[in-house]
Amino acid sequence: MQLFTNTHSGMVKNLRPYFFICMRISYLRNIFFFLFGLIAVMFSASCSKTATPQTIVVLPTVSTVSVIENLTATTAQSGGVILSAGNGAISANGVCYSATDQTPTLSDSKTSDSVYNPGTSVTAFTSHLTGLTPGTKYYLRGYATNSAGTGYGSVVTFTTLATNASTNIVTVSTFAGTGMAGYMDGGASAALFNNPEGVSVDTKGNVYVSDSFNDLVREISSTGNVTTIAGNQSAGLVNGPTALTSEFYAPSGSVVDAQGNVYVSDQGNNVIRKITPLGVVSTYAGTGAAGYRNGAVDSAHLTSTSDSLAKFNSPQGLCIDASGNIYVADRGNNVIREIMPNGRTKTIAGNAVKGFIDATDAAAFFNSPTGVAIDAKGNLWVTDQGNSALREISSSGVVTTIFGSPNQENLLGYPSAITIDSQGNLYIADETGRIFEYTTGGVLNLLAGALNSSGFNNGLGAVALFNYPQSIAIDASGNLYVADQYNNCIRKITITPGI
Repeated sequence: MQLFTNTHSGMVKNLRPYFFICMRISYLRNIFFFLFGLIAVMFSASCSKTATPQTIVVLPTVSTVSVIENLTATTAQSGGVILSAGNGAISANGVCYSATDQTPTLSDSKTSDSVYNPGTSVTAFTSHLTGLTPGTKYYLRGYATNSAGTGYGSVVTFTTLATNASTNIVTVSTFAGTGMAGYMDGGASAALFNNPEGVSVDTKGNVYVSDSFNDLVREISSTGNVTTIAGNQSAGLVNGPTALTSEFYAPSGSVVDAQGNVYVSDQGNNVIRKITPLGVVSTYAGTGAAGYRNGAVDSAHLTSTSDSLAKFNSPQGLCIDASGNIYVADRGNNVIREIMPNGRTKTIAGNAVKGFIDATDAAAFFNSPTGVAIDAKGNLWVTDQGNSALREISSSGVVTTIFGSPNQENLLGYPSAITIDSQGNLYIADETGRIFEYTTGGVLNLLAGALNSSGFNNGLGAVALFNYPQSIAIDASGNLYVADQYNNCIRKITITPGI
């Protein structure tokens, strides 16, 4: 045992130096790893403090205004929208144009324009072209330049008027009303209205007015006499027993069918009303409660116990086709509806959600549509007020934006109503104080009024002033009638060829 003990003790004594050496090596190794980690952390922190992300500038994205405005033999108006500055500063923008180059560039003729709504993510500009050659086809597109180069929009074509082309003379007059709010029947020049919001014309030239704040429907005969045909100045939803004991609530758009029946958007009651030539007032569609539902127009057209009555939400503009189908700009629901002669309703386009998307049927989006008109081919034209745009719904249900967008408010403003003539030219009322014509040739002409200039002035073209025009209609002779809401009157616009 002693031998073992001594031997074991000796072994331990002999191993002790190695043990301490190993311990020191391990200790030094830990210090080394600690210092290495500390240096790595310090290096990483140093790099994170000094490194800055690199911004890559790309070409700007530009959209050319798709419509030419106020075209003459030598001048035109266009513009564009800068959808993206490409992470850089825009140094120049405008339109470039040419009579020979079908994809014009900065080497061709160009404008240099300032933008409106600057400082926002999307800016727009208006371009005025002068010195054009009469009777010539031009190619035009918007451009914007930053440090990466120049981005271009799509090409738009137009043809200037011939040298000897006459310019139409547009004259605005007061057709009925004095400018004062009130209620009085009689001669057109002495009659009083209170915030009229709707106007329509029958085949005999009689004009029907939705006298909104008086809760009445009025008629201005072709001889200039104003009478009340329905309502009693009490807001409500009552159909009789006579037309003058019936009640409306803020009537708006209206339309007249071939038999002389007047259909009215009873906006405050969320229904469509019908007034026969004999003065019988009825609720044509809707329940009186705001909502969005297709179905039967009334209980007589319910098909089963599970069937429902249609509902509307602040309906506004109306139009009618040759088959008697009535189309409704269902403003509060952001959709376009159809009321069919079989007593059923359906949605033509939109889905009750605000938006701005071109698509088919319910996949399309609108934002507070206010007016609707139908052409000879069955295409519907819609003033999409919340989007500041003119939209088209084809007979197959395809929705297309013709021009305008929420980023181009100065172009069309806040369109409130639309009508169409026998040639297919469209006429648009804009709440900012303007009346437009959109021709079948794709040209937008300012007929009367001025942007954001309200007033009550008769005269030629831009000299005339309106105050919140809400509705527009046309007669068989091509005369236009405008419900000038805040001026409490009906205005008449005549268009005659110039010399």
